Amino acid sequence: MPNSAAVDGFSLAYDRDGEGPAVVLLHGWPGDRTDYRLLAPMLVEQGCEVVVPDLRGFGESDKHEADAATQYGVAGQARSVLGLIEELGLERPVLAGYDVGSRIAQAIARSRPDAIRGLVVAPPLPGIGKRVFSEHAQAEFWYQAFHKLPLIEELVDGNADAVRAYLRHFWTHWSGPGFEPSLDHLVEVYSAPGAFTASINWYRAGAGSVATSAAETAPARYDRIGVPTVVLWPEFDPLFPRAWSDRLDDFFSDERLRFVDGVGHYAPLEYPEILAEEIVGLG
Repeated sequence: MPNSAAVDGFSLAYDRDGEGPAVVLLHGWPGDRTDYRLLAPMLVEQGCEVVVPDLRGFGESDKHEADAATQYGVAGQARSVLGLIEELGLERPVLAGYDVGSRIAQAIARSRPDAIRGLVVAPPLPGIGKRVFSEHAQAEFWYQAFHKLPLIEELVDGNADAVRAYLRHFWTHWSGPGFEPSLDHLVEVYSAPGAFTASINWYRAGAGSVATSAAETAPARYDRIGVPTVVLWPEFDPLFPRAWSDRLDDFFSDERLRFVDGVGHYAPLEYPEILAEEIVGLG
């Protein structure tokens, strides 16, 4: 398992395999690069070079005490991913991601469209706006405010039983019917002292969906994300109902929306074949 050169003092652990058009896979919370354990081999078999990093604060990547807003938010995470792409000499890879990884992929598409070939992303997507304050949404997004409280460190960090119970809630509630999560690896990784706190620095940076959606404004037509983008929207994601896909045209200029039935939030583990199909199609 190699580690990248440091960007802002953060080195990323990553896996790299295969030859061909490059693909970079970005994981979500609560997860790490093993979220792609099914998808990555599919892409390698179909002739892709696949790079899968642990993001800042996750897995085996660096977890420094640092200002969350500047180092753990979307801009800091994007800098690390771009640094990895440049270090490895990847030629305009496809970026694919869900959850936190989706936001980072979109940020790179906005800031450095020249560096990538396209996006394949699942929610969150822009266009939610003030709907994030609806009663239904707030009943689902409670954890983002909770993650900003020091109390969560006392209750969860370094406590394997608490970590397992907390992660089990999200992996069972956010997934589709019949999905059976395997949590042993994530519990081990997230239970190390300080690891859980590092993972929630994304939310402490104000990068979660509530803060992001509440502040969003539709860009001018010339400033929309212009790289080819495939949006995969699952049927059973309680965080992101399909009705929220109605404003993608306000934020993307070359997007295609595909609804995926029978599945939930965890894209690379619940519908890896569809992800592989769309990624290879962009490559």
